[in-house]
Amino acid sequence: MQAKNLFPNTYLIVGVCSDELTHNLKGFTVMNEAERYDAVQHCRYVDEVVRNAPWTLTPEFLEEHRIDFVAHDDIPYSSAGSDDVYKHIKEAGMFAPTQRTEGISTSDIITRIVRDYDVYARRNLQRGYTAKELNVSFINEKKYNLQERVDKVKKKVKDVEEKSKEFLEKVEVKSIDLIQKWEEKSREFIGNFLEMFGPEGALKHMLKEGKGRMLQAISPKQSPSSSPSRERSPSPSFRWPFSRSSPPASPGRRSRSGPDAYDISEDEED
Repeated sequence: MQAKNLFPNTYLIVGVCSDELTHNLKGFTVMNEAERYDAVQHCRYVDEVVRNAPWTLTPEFLEEHRIDFVAHDDIPYSSAGSDDVYKHIKEAGMFAPTQRTEGISTSDIITRIVRDYDVYARRNLQRGYTAKELNVSFINEKKYNLQERVDKVKKKVKDVEEKSKEFLEKVEVKSIDLIQKWEEKSREFIGNFLEMFGPEGALKHMLKEGKGRMLQAISPKQSPSSSPSRERSPSPSFRWPFSRSSPPASPGRRSRSGPDAYDISEDEED
């Protein structure tokens, strides 16, 4: 990206060395040359890939590919018996320096692979690769298989613990909900019980009311003491009509013994 953006309208050519040259002058590669050619070709900033490029760029190579500038980081690169293989390029004024990007160098990638070698070896053994293909010894193969089984047991134990914890949390939530409902129902039951059977409950009032009705039914109602008393008139003795011995009475006064009985005075007899 830095090389592509150094100049406007840059046509970027990337040289990729062969496996033989790289193994002899730098070291063993993780990807073979065909994979590296293809990977560089698919980079969006690259316009052309030169396969089997030389380790040191000669003037003839630069002229053949019409190269105006060579882009690389400014740190001297010692290789092939030279303190800096780009020294003659710099002296010719054809060098375009770029900055290193941390974390993407080949050395960093190899360091991570070596650091986590056991993890990668165990993973590939589980995928079906043989110990011979991975260059793993018999003892290490058995060690990796044992570690894999131990990790599986640990994972199962962890899963059981998580499920047990989840189950206990659900039981706790259900228990709290059940207790709350039980307390609500208990309070409701106690309230209804006191309302019915308490000191001032409905049952006491019902019994009082029933007792009053029973007493009223078996006991006659007495006249109120405040009612005015009437004087009873003496019942008149029966007299035969026209008897002179009957006491005088007011003319025309009706007797209390009946509607048809009258006291007749002496004047009426005559």
